[in-house]
Amino acid sequence: MKRRDIRFRPGSFPPRHFAAAGGAICGNPSRPANGSLDGTGIFCRIRPTHRPPMTVRKSIFWLHLATGLTVGLVVAVMSFTGTALAFEHDIIARVERDALRVTPPPANAPRLPVSELIKHARIAEPNRRPTAVTVSSDPAQVVQVAFGREATLYVDPYSGAVREQGSKKWRAFFQLMEGWHRFLGRSGDQRALGKAVTGACNAAFLFLALSGLVLWWPRKWRTKGLKRSLWFLRDASGRARDWNWHNVIGFWSAPILIILTATGVVMSYRWANDLVYRATGSPVPAQQGPGNPGSPALAAAKAPATEGPLGPDALLAAARQFSPRWEVTTLLLGGPRGKGGDQRPAGETRPSAGQTGAEHLVTPPAVIMVQESGAGPLFARTSLTLDPFSAELLKRDTYADGSLGRRVRTWIRFLHTGEALGPVGQLLAALASLGAGFLVYTGFALSWRRFFLQKEEKPAVVS
Repeated sequence: MKRRDIRFRPGSFPPRHFAAAGGAICGNPSRPANGSLDGTGIFCRIRPTHRPPMTVRKSIFWLHLATGLTVGLVVAVMSFTGTALAFEHDIIARVERDALRVTPPPANAPRLPVSELIKHARIAEPNRRPTAVTVSSDPAQVVQVAFGREATLYVDPYSGAVREQGSKKWRAFFQLMEGWHRFLGRSGDQRALGKAVTGACNAAFLFLALSGLVLWWPRKWRTKGLKRSLWFLRDASGRARDWNWHNVIGFWSAPILIILTATGVVMSYRWANDLVYRATGSPVPAQQGPGNPGSPALAAAKAPATEGPLGPDALLAAARQFSPRWEVTTLLLGGPRGKGGDQRPAGETRPSAGQTGAEHLVTPPAVIMVQESGAGPLFARTSLTLDPFSAELLKRDTYADGSLGRRVRTWIRFLHTGEALGPVGQLLAALASLGAGFLVYTGFALSWRRFFLQKEEKPAVVS
């Protein structure tokens, strides 16, 4: 219980209610306590004997404080990296604008087959298998051949010349930021531990954002008090400045932080992901298949050993017929999505023994992601699943055709990065993440002053 220092003028006595509260410890006026008095009055220290009851607001405050001190450092790391990742794709596109463009030849100049472009890319990367090839309807755009998350090569569609990415340092930087944002910089077998820590701290941060709004809510609505809680004070310093910053930044960033952390919880925990589907009355996806998350996997196609699957050119041509408004098509080639993957590229088959012992060639269905002009929302994509031997359309998944739960889940994915609302959403996400870093700083500063720095309060004078 805090004590209150009071000085009484000569000839006056401590009020009765002070004595009733627990008594007063009075000092000699000629020997001022703590050197804070000049000897002109009686120094008394009032010490109440009864603690006030713990209210709901105080309970929330102490939970807020304890949670913040526990997860603050991890939240600071995720906030900094989240700010850096907000405009990742825009920065890379800006840096690589020259590497992504080619000078198209005369109008009638033929483009090289996509299969040949893939061969050129594999020659440049002999130790890796391609995982995807992306073709744009823009004749001045390169063809991108991805080799997992580790590398992507740009191939001139007319000459077959292979270009390296023009922003290796930027990509390495963003890959580092993502590693810390999701796994706290852990790698290998420790990634699961890092993901568990960031998931738990993100959930705790959601509690901090919600409880912070409760604590911010004024007991009495007064203009002067609201001004200090809604805008920065120019002349504030020390504890007053930290308190002002914590309240102002917390209030303005809380709505966005609640969205970012709530979507992060859904992306971190399977139970939260399933809850989205159950809350919308949609069937919960049992597993993830090729293409969009949550889509059921299709059975692999079988054909006699004398027949082979279609090449990427035939599959992409079929996809364009099914989606005539296409702007960008991406053919997933299988292959290892990361280090140690065991998937096979499209066009390669694996033997399968039937009940009679005859060998068949088993090839997974071809999956092509299509970005169409005029499709909304901004992140909408169409997934086409084709028979690898006949290019017959086996399944067509669009944003509009998905269940309500699936559409909500897709929004959650892109709300977390702000991309769902375009550049404005990305800017808001970046500012809120930056503000979260200041909340950690001011929260730690206020806690330090509370627990380790004694407050120097001038004693009140009672006449």
